[in-house]
Amino acid sequence: MKVSIITATFNSSKTIKDTILSLENQTYNNIEYIIVDGNSKDNTLEIINKYSSRVSTIICEPDKGIYDALNKGVSSATGDIIGFLHSDDILAYPDAITDIVSKFSEGSFDAVYADLDYVSQDNTNHIVRKWRSGDYNVNKLKLGWMPPHPSFYMKRSCYIEWGVFDLNYKISADYDSLLRYLWVHKAKAVYLPKVLTKMRVGGISNRSLTNIIQKSKEDVTVIKNNGLFWPITLLFKNLSKLPQFIK
Repeated sequence: MKVSIITATFNSSKTIKDTILSLENQTYNNIEYIIVDGNSKDNTLEIINKYSSRVSTIICEPDKGIYDALNKGVSSATGDIIGFLHSDDILAYPDAITDIVSKFSEGSFDAVYADLDYVSQDNTNHIVRKWRSGDYNVNKLKLGWMPPHPSFYMKRSCYIEWGVFDLNYKISADYDSLLRYLWVHKAKAVYLPKVLTKMRVGGISNRSLTNIIQKSKEDVTVIKNNGLFWPITLLFKNLSKLPQFIK
């Protein structure tokens, strides 16, 4: 299987080297690596060109935000499977993509998801939170469960059939897409019980009180639009994060 991995960048010079090197170190050979850059003004592209030998496509042009950039990446992808590696994230170990493909080969799955560690901005070996997804059960979505989006890999044919990120959402488009795929379209998903991705803390959704409020508002709309009862789903979605802080 060819795996298309998409990274959206914009002035990502502080973190993109680590991201690229984690992709460079992957043992799986059939990777199509697509970088979508929003016309960075720093030396992001210089770093990419210096350290990456596995980039297949670079799209460099203004965009309407990260979800627009990721949509461009999906449109350009030619792989059997599509996944996302954000510009401040790293793949946790060299066999990560090998393990994803092996899991797909075990059955007729539409998607594979894994676990994620939140790590310190300055030290990716320092774990701040642990997101352990657990086995898949579609009814868990009613109680706010979702897999970590950076660990979610899905067949490209499903993106073609079910659509990409809804640009009406500035923060929660990933949550909307997961509910659409898993709840509305009943994608057949399976859990890979390994930490696939390390994500630096300080993402856009928790960057400020304003963003937290906006994210909650968007989450309510997402839950309603995907046919779930928002008070229960949103409550348990937020409560489910508490165990992630227990080390």
